[in-house]
Amino acid sequence: MNLLKTIIQGKLEFGNQKSYDKVYKMFVYRMENYYKSDVILDPEEVFDDEALTLTVPRYVGTNLEKSWKNCVALIEYCAQFAISGEMGAWQTDSGKIINSAMVEPESDKAVVIQFRKGKKLADEKGKEEEAIEALTKAIEKYDKHAQAYERRANVNVVLKKYHDAMRDYNKCLKLDDSVPDAYYGRARIHMQNGDIDDAIKDLELTIKKSIALQPIYWAARRVKADCLITQENFKDAAFDLKLFTNRKFDKDNPNFKWRKEALSTYGKVLLDLEEYEEALKAFDKAFEIDEKTDEKDNGKRLYFRGVAKQKAGKSGFIKDIKKAADLGVSEAADLLAEIA
Repeated sequence: MNLLKTIIQGKLEFGNQKSYDKVYKMFVYRMENYYKSDVILDPEEVFDDEALTLTVPRYVGTNLEKSWKNCVALIEYCAQFAISGEMGAWQTDSGKIINSAMVEPESDKAVVIQFRKGKKLADEKGKEEEAIEALTKAIEKYDKHAQAYERRANVNVVLKKYHDAMRDYNKCLKLDDSVPDAYYGRARIHMQNGDIDDAIKDLELTIKKSIALQPIYWAARRVKADCLITQENFKDAAFDLKLFTNRKFDKDNPNFKWRKEALSTYGKVLLDLEEYEEALKAFDKAFEIDEKTDEKDNGKRLYFRGVAKQKAGKSGFIKDIKKAADLGVSEAADLLAEIA
């Protein structure tokens, strides 16, 4: 039987003692009678009597696929009685995802209905005010709903209500400091305000609170590199960009569309670090990605690749720089004049 790497993390909140006690008893009963204790999680370790939650900060181990499925089924059962939170579970083999599940409360409880409605509306353009109304109702029903604050913050960002968004991100993290999306959203506001040090701190927390199987982990790596570049910290920026550009993303992963730009940025950082051969490799890989590109961006990419070729002592650099000049890149035209 094949053992797979297993990761489980998250929290389900039950809101009142009655629901919590019921879930705990049913968890133990089902674990012993339905699954013969083959569920990975130990109830004594994951149930928090004071917070009235089922909490898994992060479990990492190796387990059979059957054990993982039993565990997910039991978590899904518990989620019927929860009023907020989410629990993620993954199994991988050599880095490839074999099984995955994201479990959230799904019931006829008013707070759950309003949150799910608001979450859905938040993804629909032009429905922002309706989304805020639904999420606010969820918060009014349960004022410790961290996910509702985080989602409402995201909608406020879309509406450019950054003060309200920051307030909601802070409230979310005060209630639950394990929500990576809230750190990421707060970091973007810090960047807009020019508070780069604070942005980097929040992006580092995004990375710490998420795992490499989640898209937000890699988005934080890429954006953190941009912040470091503004501080001319090219060495640390190169570290994040190397990790990002070496990662294989599926087409449905939101990071997929950033591959070309990330490779180009990585190439420019390597130029600043005087690692010319590696810079050239990065630019070549960027050009291998076949996607529609703005002519000006393509011209700049050609210019920097030409510079990398020149610095690395490679032939063909004049051709790249000339093409860049023809596409309107002034730096390329200036460099051509110097060469002439």
